[in-house]
Amino acid sequence: MSDSPAARLQALFEGHRLTPTQRRIAHSMVRRAADVPFLSSVELADLAGVSQPSVTRFAVALGFDGYPALRKHLREVAPAEPAAGDESAYNEYQQAVLGEIENLRHLADLLADPEPVERAGRLLASSRPLPVLGLRAASSQARGFAYFAAKVHPDVRLLDEGGTMLTDRIDAAVRAGATVLLCFALPRHPREVVDALAYARDAGLTVVTVADSAFAPVAKHSDLLIPAAVGTGLAFDTACAPMLLGRVLLEAMCDGLPDAQARLERFDAAAAARGLFVE
Repeated sequence: MSDSPAARLQALFEGHRLTPTQRRIAHSMVRRAADVPFLSSVELADLAGVSQPSVTRFAVALGFDGYPALRKHLREVAPAEPAAGDESAYNEYQQAVLGEIENLRHLADLLADPEPVERAGRLLASSRPLPVLGLRAASSQARGFAYFAAKVHPDVRLLDEGGTMLTDRIDAAVRAGATVLLCFALPRHPREVVDALAYARDAGLTVVTVADSAFAPVAKHSDLLIPAAVGTGLAFDTACAPMLLGRVLLEAMCDGLPDAQARLERFDAAAAARGLFVE
């Protein structure tokens, strides 16, 4: 397991039942793990977009007397200097890029322990068919994964539209033999996704989820959740880390498919014969 500041924070939050507001605070702390031990309660509240009393209640929920005690604990277990660099020297577009670079660093720290991804890869490879769910903001992540996965997996079923047909399609996948559902879940989290995951688990599916935070609303309906933060520096969130994590899961899934390479070679031969790509 990685011993990064973000990983230590994740460990601190594990086992606690947090409210949605408290999960938002926890998510903000993980994203700014190196800075958090040096933030006041007011600064943390501003970072998370919550009230200062919410930060105090959050610290108490974690078992501390108040936020000063929580901050003291963080300074003791994660002695580090605030992140270097004066962000004011960069324009808003550069800051958005730098924020995504930091998200990718956090993902790299998380992947220092490859076991969750390797386990997810084995699960995805074993499911026939493999339903892949992603609605609204997450639909492009699900679609991208499904596009590449179909080149190596014999039966991938993209679920990127909601409505009353969604549960029907989950039922159809189960009847066809599916054992696992992969979900991409990004903010703002549609209620329909949370309901679909609850339905999928009741139907007997193991749910593997890529989400923006370990504290996302989909967490309680996921058997294995791997977090990858989104960027929030622009008007609309950016999702470089979730996209990369999806590709990492593809790689792990290929490792669990003994005929993956042969399938890729057959596709390349067919594509060449059809003149599919302009080289």
